Amino acid sequence: MSDDVDVPESHPRYESLLTRHRIEAGVDKGITSRQGLIAQGRGEAYDYLLGEETIESADRAERAAAASLLSAEHAVISVNGNAAALVPGELVELAEVTGAALEVNLFNRTEERIERIADHLREHGASEVKGLTADGRIPGLDHERAKVDADGIGDADVVLVPLEDGDRAEALGEMGKTELVVDLNPLSRSAQVATVPIVDNIIRAIPNITDHARDLADDADAQRAVIENFDADAALTDAEETIRGGT
Repeated sequence: MSDDVDVPESHPRYESLLTRHRIEAGVDKGITSRQGLIAQGRGEAYDYLLGEETIESADRAERAAAASLLSAEHAVISVNGNAAALVPGELVELAEVTGAALEVNLFNRTEERIERIADHLREHGASEVKGLTADGRIPGLDHERAKVDADGIGDADVVLVPLEDGDRAEALGEMGKTELVVDLNPLSRSAQVATVPIVDNIIRAIPNITDHARDLADDADAQRAVIENFDADAALTDAEETIRGGT
């Protein structure tokens, strides 16, 4: 992570303080909603219980996510305000490596926020960002997250949903989509309904998925084997046991 704030890397809370600063900066830029501050604090608490590291089951999930993105016919990475504030360049890099599209999707949606997040992603190298057309809908949702691009999330077979988003995750599953969910709480509805639940901090998860994607990129057989051998229930159980018992 880049040093966007004056905190020495030797500080024991370096990454935590840096991510807090990025969320605060996102609010100041109009990218992140104020509710995003609460979500960040909740996630940080779970990360602390996980030892602030990527556990083995999460790494296996990240590899399965990479394989799923690579083998998809039409993969989309959904981006909300917190994700855009925390890992914009990393999301753009993952999209480039896997061939996935980027689409902004917000609960607290305004056209101004959508435009600002899209611009923020472009500033970090994105050539195309979906989410502004909003000519499709996710059935069963009554809030703004139902609005999607018909040729983006609407038409996707695989969707990466960074950060918790329970009702939309459930609705996407009912549409028959393969869902890859990054959520630090293994008991959340989004993690429970995910095809691939990734119980890890997004600042570690996205670069890890990219690394795995590079490793698997030219091997369709390996991609298929990783997907077939991944056990979502085992990953959730391992994460919960780690949180309850300590690392």
